[in-house]
Amino acid sequence: MEILVTTAIAAVLAGIGIPSMASMIHSVKLSSAANSFVSGLYVARSEAIKRNGRVVICKSEDGATCSSGGGWQQGWLVFHDANNNGVRDGGESIILREMGLATGLRLTGNMNVAKYVSFAPNGATKLVGGGFQAGTLIVCHASASAGEGREIILNAVGRARVQKVEVTGCA
Repeated sequence: MEILVTTAIAAVLAGIGIPSMASMIHSVKLSSAANSFVSGLYVARSEAIKRNGRVVICKSEDGATCSSGGGWQQGWLVFHDANNNGVRDGGESIILREMGLATGLRLTGNMNVAKYVSFAPNGATKLVGGGFQAGTLIVCHASASAGEGREIILNAVGRARVQKVEVTGCA
């Protein structure tokens, strides 16, 4: 009888604890993905300052060229953009490759940061055309329902910060 009561209590406690554990794991995955991307941004910025030249981080599916389609979750590439066109050409050195986020995560940017982020020699973000580049990227779990996400906010000076947000859907 005592074993039966103990087992019942353990089952109730496990039923209470498992949903919060799943929520915590989702939160940690989001934070890890956001921090990984921000780390890539910081590498690109510091390399632009060190090399005194433009360095770009672009989304990349194969780890060798920039992708024009898809989201940042497919991976990204940091390279020295010697000809200042925002696209990796032959001969431009690759500084960092990140092969993508965990399955089920999405990373998308708004208009100015949807395809690439470019850092000028002073560490500021600059579009290929010369205008300042600032924007927001969202990391979220692929789902049509509302849930937790991370917002990566990049300012024109080249600094990035991460904040927790609620997203209405992440398809």
